Amino acid sequence: MLSIGAQALVIGASLSTIAAVAHLACIAIGAPAYRFMGAGERMARAVEAGKLRPTLVTLAISGVLLVWAAYALSGAGVIGRLPLTKLALSAICAVYIGRAVAFSLLKPAFPDNSATFWWHSSSICLLIGLVHVYGVVSLWRAL
Repeated sequence: MLSIGAQALVIGASLSTIAAVAHLACIAIGAPAYRFMGAGERMARAVEAGKLRPTLVTLAISGVLLVWAAYALSGAGVIGRLPLTKLALSAICAVYIGRAVAFSLLKPAFPDNSATFWWHSSSICLLIGLVHVYGVVSLWRAL
């Protein structure tokens, strides 16, 4: 049975994977999904126009989230040890928490994103970040 810290990292990995799949769903569904997720009208119109950039950006985000899920599973001991696991998990925690609390600084760079997008995505990042932090702190010596 996994320790509570390892369980937290498995939950964190699951949440990162769900976020990655949600991003991939935007690619599969198209512009309506980008609008629903609050990505902004400019992004949705680019999808409708057949531009490659939204797909590449969304694939990159999904890829990063899946790598983060793999690191969380590695830290939990569910899969083999990945290189620099302790450092990677610390950085992942910092990015999730940083993204959650610094959204007001990011908003000007993405003016098409809705306020709903910023509040919901920041809340989700905060939740995922806190789950990761709990797991990392609990397992720090074992990492």
